[in-house]
Amino acid sequence: MSTYRIAITGPESTGKSLLTEQLARHYHTLWVPEYAREYLKEIDRPYDYEDILNIAKGQMSKENALAPRSGKFLFCDTDPIVTKIWCDVKFGTCHSWILDQITTQAYDLYLLCDIDLPWQHDPLREHPDKREYLFKLFHDELRSRKLPFRIISGMGDKRLRQAIKVIDLTF
Repeated sequence: MSTYRIAITGPESTGKSLLTEQLARHYHTLWVPEYAREYLKEIDRPYDYEDILNIAKGQMSKENALAPRSGKFLFCDTDPIVTKIWCDVKFGTCHSWILDQITTQAYDLYLLCDIDLPWQHDPLREHPDKREYLFKLFHDELRSRKLPFRIISGMGDKRLRQAIKVIDLTF
């Protein structure tokens, strides 16, 4: 049985982490937490351009380690598109390794989390005023690359139910 990799993607404060964990629980499988949080909490300085590359590599390493142990699905709380957009917005450029991962790391489905949830302050978040702009970047990136994605919206259980419906209809 092959494992379907599903990336939960989108701008900051759109419920990606919660949705990823809820989906893994619902489907009785594993999920890959967002490595950026772990990494950024460990460094004792502002992050730089190279840190984003380290985060992307750490995320992919964790994902690849969990994939063989997961069931039908592996839910990934972020993906290389997140780090690409992060690099582009923060530094105006992106590492070639991250760009290569977008084309070589196949996800069977992307769930793009909508910005319809209220912004939640978090010291690691940076752009409460750019949510629409960032959502458009994610949407355009997925569309231009012709990647399989669906927008997931709704408050509370409605968001989870919508994601489950999309997954069940897709697979």
